[in-house]
Amino acid sequence: MALTPQNSEVFMREVDEAVRQDQLLTFWQRYGRIALAVLVLGLAAFGGWLYWQHHSRQQSEAVSEKMDAVLTSAVGGGTPDAKELDALTKASQPGYRASALLTKAGVAARKGDAKGAIAIYSAMAADKGLDQPYRDLALIRQTALEYGSLTPQQVVDRLKPLAIEGAPWFGSAGELVALAYASMGKTDLAGPMFAAMAKDKNVPETIRSRARQMAGAMGVDAVEPAETTEG
Repeated sequence: MALTPQNSEVFMREVDEAVRQDQLLTFWQRYGRIALAVLVLGLAAFGGWLYWQHHSRQQSEAVSEKMDAVLTSAVGGGTPDAKELDALTKASQPGYRASALLTKAGVAARKGDAKGAIAIYSAMAADKGLDQPYRDLALIRQTALEYGSLTPQQVVDRLKPLAIEGAPWFGSAGELVALAYASMGKTDLAGPMFAAMAKDKNVPETIRSRARQMAGAMGVDAVEPAETTEG
């Protein structure tokens, strides 16, 4: 019996469907296990990445809480838990590690262990894994503790690059450098530096106050002109 155009079209669709099913079956028999393995591995990798993100976030939050507790204790004049502090000095986050090391050195210095504090500061200053501001601060604190055993020129050589107006540690480094200049009789260098610190509003007020007195003693005007208001 001859096929009508309509029957012929239905027949061709059925043939096409059968061919596609046969091709799909052949593909699955040949590559199905590989495709399934790739899919499973992909899902496992994605799940692992999500877990790692969650775990890292939890770890970071836990370290942050411990760091807060340690800093609160130290700032309040107490002694942080030694084990917690030691653990934080090994934290994978450089910022937390640096803060913990600074705290540990500060506690040691407060207890009279200047040698231990100096060793920590010295190691920090040489640690390229820490951000430069932490390393600079460690060098300043190390120099402050060693000041009596250093020559004035050694102090200047160490800290002069940090004792620049506008630099983050201008007040802390500048005060030590200016004192070293004064010890060498170089008041022409010390006086203006003290005056600059006294006028710099970014410098802590305690340092500005001392700098103002030192500059005045050297005959350098460190008082900012009073602001005038138009009547």
